[in-house]
Amino acid sequence: MPVPSRTPVPTRRSLVAFGLAGALAVATGPAVPATAAEAAAPRPSTATGERVANPVVAGPIARTTPVGDPRHGYPFLATDVDLAAAGYVEEEFFLFGTATRYAVQGTQNATTIATDQPYGTRLVVRRPANTKKFNGVVVAEWNNVSNQWDQEVDWFQSHEHLVRSGYAWVGVSAQRAGLHSATGLKTWSPSRYGALDVTVGGSVTDDSLSYDIFSQAVKAVRNPTGVDPLGKLPAPQYVIATGHSQSAGRLANYYNGVQQSANVLDAVVLHGGGGVLRTDLATPVFRINSEGDVASGILPAAARAQADSPVLRSWEVAGASHGDWKLITDYGPLRQRDIGSYPGGYPGEPQTCTLPSLSRIPQHMVQNAVYDHTVAWVAQQVAPPSAPPIRTTTTTPPAVARDELGLALGGIRLAQHQVPLRVNSGSNTGPGFCFLDGSSVPLTDAQLAARYPTVGSYVDASVAATLAAADAGYLPASFTRDPAWYSDLRDLITEYVAAGRITEYVAARLEDRLQRAEQAGTAGNAARAGELLGQLADRAEQRITRDPAARDAVLRVTEALIALLDAAERRNR
Repeated sequence: MPVPSRTPVPTRRSLVAFGLAGALAVATGPAVPATAAEAAAPRPSTATGERVANPVVAGPIARTTPVGDPRHGYPFLATDVDLAAAGYVEEEFFLFGTATRYAVQGTQNATTIATDQPYGTRLVVRRPANTKKFNGVVVAEWNNVSNQWDQEVDWFQSHEHLVRSGYAWVGVSAQRAGLHSATGLKTWSPSRYGALDVTVGGSVTDDSLSYDIFSQAVKAVRNPTGVDPLGKLPAPQYVIATGHSQSAGRLANYYNGVQQSANVLDAVVLHGGGGVLRTDLATPVFRINSEGDVASGILPAAARAQADSPVLRSWEVAGASHGDWKLITDYGPLRQRDIGSYPGGYPGEPQTCTLPSLSRIPQHMVQNAVYDHTVAWVAQQVAPPSAPPIRTTTTTPPAVARDELGLALGGIRLAQHQVPLRVNSGSNTGPGFCFLDGSSVPLTDAQLAARYPTVGSYVDASVAATLAAADAGYLPASFTRDPAWYSDLRDLITEYVAAGRITEYVAARLEDRLQRAEQAGTAGNAARAGELLGQLADRAEQRITRDPAARDAVLRVTEALIALLDAAERRNR
């Protein structure tokens, strides 16, 4: 049998952590601070929001039923994350005020349609319970409403990192569909949300109020006049707006048309979309897009053509999809609880796409780095690194260049793409959102054996690719603490159990060590996690005897994680 290698790969240079959120000190261009003193002193925010009105804040709104109760006396999509264990709380607030209706067009300043339009909406806050945990940064998400209800995509993608790093997260219900559609908040719980309205009694039939509502929600967080949605936390030093897909488009409009006059945001992160951006503003904007966003045209060619600048960064992640495995597996149980159905591609649900749906590329780790880089950008003027674009053979329509396996070329190439165990793609075909969900097809036993003659050959290549991505700044400093390293191994074991290649008895013995390793690893105890994973590897070698290919599949992922934990630990000493 192949002998797995547990020898860590040679280290390169150390990862340097600094700043409010442990951002990687990897930077390019002249924006790097000239002295260590400058790097240590955060730059005060220049986002005053002086022209933005303060809404009236009510709350926190009481929970009148347990979460999951059909009477819906709790916040829609209330998190199932154990926030208390992490020293966090979740609270919901209502905002009431009068807002301005704006018309936005292209890269021009917005024009006023009407003023003094009454509205009422909600704000969900997940924040540290005490000051010591708070890193001083609020991530304000423009909730996505493409499904005709609020969906907090960026929270689902990055909540582990946000909580681990001490960010406060705020979700804003700015658009009509989230409140007024047949599946919106007002229908979901009339008793809880009946008083909310962003249509001025039905007279406003577009989302022209959404921009000023979002501004006022941020103003309520950074400079409250009554109830403070952040409780006893100090006023945030910086507020970064974020939004996915349709929300990225809305935030691009906001950036172009409203931010200049509102000046309430320190930076904007556009995830999975966002059109052409104006280039004359001082507010940094960071675009992160998947291979699927490029292939589908969600990211327009004209937007892709915009070069990085002192205020713009654009990253593209090869193999990743618009809606991916991380999003759907985190979001699915809450959607089933509060809507009554799982999203397409959820494990165990009927698969309707041509290929197995949902890319497994952990784009969320790159997104975590985006937030940390953005903090360093605004706080210490450390510009994020640039990244190569995904290669295309045509632009209209877009066609992604691929290798012999079908893997996209160019872009940010995480180990899961560069050293593949599966063919992950941002593209798929079939009904509904198949074109957005991408695909993930496992390599066959024969393909794996040919590419990786020994377990050690995979380990060396995978760890080297991951450390290279970290060196380039495409992963956050705390990347080894991400639970996806462990859930990926768990999913692999589950797939082999379902295929009858690993017995449930053996899987339970492996899970015992995996669960304990995950607890240690996500808590930052890399040495203990590696020790437990070593025990898991020993059990796999001893107990998976009838199917050497299945045994090696488990060993590849396990041994790679052991080596990665060891290498990263030695780098940080």
